Amino acid sequence: MLHRTTSRTLPNTILGIVLLAFMLFPVYWMVNVSLQGGSTAASSSFFPTDITLDGYRTAVADQTGNLLTSIVVALGAVVVSLVVATPAAYALSRFRLRGMGVFLFALLLAQMIPGIVIANSLYTLFNDLGLLNSYPGLILANATHGIPFAILIMSAFMRSIPPALTEAARVDGASHFRAFWSIIVPVSKNSLITAGLFCFLFAWSDFMFGLTLTTGADIKPITLGIYDYLQGNVQSWGPVMATAVMSAVPAIVLLVLAQRHIAAGALGGAVK
Repeated sequence: MLHRTTSRTLPNTILGIVLLAFMLFPVYWMVNVSLQGGSTAASSSFFPTDITLDGYRTAVADQTGNLLTSIVVALGAVVVSLVVATPAAYALSRFRLRGMGVFLFALLLAQMIPGIVIANSLYTLFNDLGLLNSYPGLILANATHGIPFAILIMSAFMRSIPPALTEAARVDGASHFRAFWSIIVPVSKNSLITAGLFCFLFAWSDFMFGLTLTTGADIKPITLGIYDYLQGNVQSWGPVMATAVMSAVPAIVLLVLAQRHIAAGALGGAVK
């Protein structure tokens, strides 16, 4: 019996390893090229035998400001998205509102709108409000992408919370806001972390809003920094790949730290 089980699982294990290696190979090649002094990615060896950190020195000197800009914008987008989406998700999960189905359908449609359409629409508005080339402008623009997703994730989770929890608080004299803040928000910690992490990743990887809503060099996200490298340093891929590695580190760290909360937050709304 044990031999039969092993014979069945071994091919699946080998297939999983092959697929994982195939998916992770671009990441390996990015790190590999960043550690080599070769002029092009094609001329780099398969293993970094002659390791150099020149690419990272150049990336740190040129891209540190852009990296900090992305961090500020991504964290700001997370705060705005959660502040708006959390009470909205609570209202959708607890109150019978007229037209709620239409509203949820509109949220789904909002996820399908191409970023370039939203960016072009926001350009004229932000120009009139003086929000071009500013942190608030980029934060608000990226929040437009994170808010609908956060509402959908958290409302699904909050529906699985027993209504008796808030009803008991209401009987004790708590207002809807007090019940929401003292009971729903702590219980929904996993879904908040999940929604916040995805909002961070949306803003962190944004290119279209940064390209459309910024025209100067003072405020520029890291994605535009890589884009500038590709325009001016195509023959020197070390700094390009080093910048890509630097930009991937914060997202990887957050994913590792929040892995347990992501699994619970994403699946919690499906199980009552």
